[in-house]
Amino acid sequence: MWYVSTRGMAPRVDFEGALFSGYAPDGGLYMPEELPQLGGETLRQWSGLSYAGLVKALCSLFIGPELIPKDDLNDLIDRAFSRFRHKEVVHLCRLRNGLNVLELWHGVTYAFKDLSLCCTAQFLQYFLEKRKKHITVVVGTSGDTGSAAIESVQGAKNVDIIVLLPKGRCTKIQELQMTTVLRENVHVFGVEGNSDELDEPIKAVFADVAFVKKHNLMSLNSINWSRVLVQMAHHFFAYFQCTPSLDTHPLPVEVVVPTGAGNLAAGCIAQKMGLPIRLVVAVNCNDIIHRTVQRGDFSLSETVKATLASAMDIQVPYNMERIFWLLSGSDSQMTRALMEQFERTQRVNVPKELHSKPSSVLSGSCLCGQVPGGRAGCGADPG
Repeated sequence: MWYVSTRGMAPRVDFEGALFSGYAPDGGLYMPEELPQLGGETLRQWSGLSYAGLVKALCSLFIGPELIPKDDLNDLIDRAFSRFRHKEVVHLCRLRNGLNVLELWHGVTYAFKDLSLCCTAQFLQYFLEKRKKHITVVVGTSGDTGSAAIESVQGAKNVDIIVLLPKGRCTKIQELQMTTVLRENVHVFGVEGNSDELDEPIKAVFADVAFVKKHNLMSLNSINWSRVLVQMAHHFFAYFQCTPSLDTHPLPVEVVVPTGAGNLAAGCIAQKMGLPIRLVVAVNCNDIIHRTVQRGDFSLSETVKATLASAMDIQVPYNMERIFWLLSGSDSQMTRALMEQFERTQRVNVPKELHSKPSSVLSGSCLCGQVPGGRAGCGADPG
């Protein structure tokens, strides 16, 4: 399995290369060169798997056995989920009238990002021990990414982590989760501004390829492909739990995703692979994704508004780049033009031929001050 940049100007890499990268050298994000297509028989076989089993099945499609042998991969994933409080790791709570809530908060920090970050950290440790290397992880956070990333690597001898958090803009518990970890490899800094503003210098650092290589830097934000890969399992698990039988014609399941685009990108990839779900984007007042889906208006508002869902208080959803690439049929030239225009002007009118594509599988909803649930609510993330 090879990975290419969404902007098409960087050499392709294998999973290890994508894992240890932040942005690709051309400023894009890594995506699989080809997506596996899952037929009805595969979906039926997968329908009986546990959440951890689905993560293993998905990862085996995207991580070649020459990089991580299957038995080693399974052991890494089992180790990643060993500290979750629920025996199922992820649990579907059934409400009434066909409504369900997917509980993604049973990890150590109570954030759904524990799921992807604990796996990603295990993959990192595997390669670092094998290559006898040390890396420094740089993370910008609006709250939940920072604490989950710290938890995933704290105490590791071959990893240092630097976390930038926006002062006064995280919840108190998330701030304490980050600032009370007394480990030599954990370095947390409070900075002025919002999470979008602190992402700008991080992206500038990763644009300096020589500097990144010299200091062995990488990112654990949801620009990292490994996180999106693991998050795909949320959607498969939700679908199989909501569908009693796959022996007849598969029924579509509507998945409401409170999101800043990372979990949404994972759902879009699952769709492309053959999972019959419809995605509903749920955002707060910081509604750039809602406006993009509804009107093709991919533009910044004047300010980031503070809400009860602080993890979604962002305006630059970097994983929309992956979604544009998917919807355009892997058109890296179009994706590059859109994203470069957005970076220059902070405003893009998405072309009609691209904006019209998601309407059958994707819709949007904006609710100010609350985190909504749905047919199968799937966590909240700022990437």
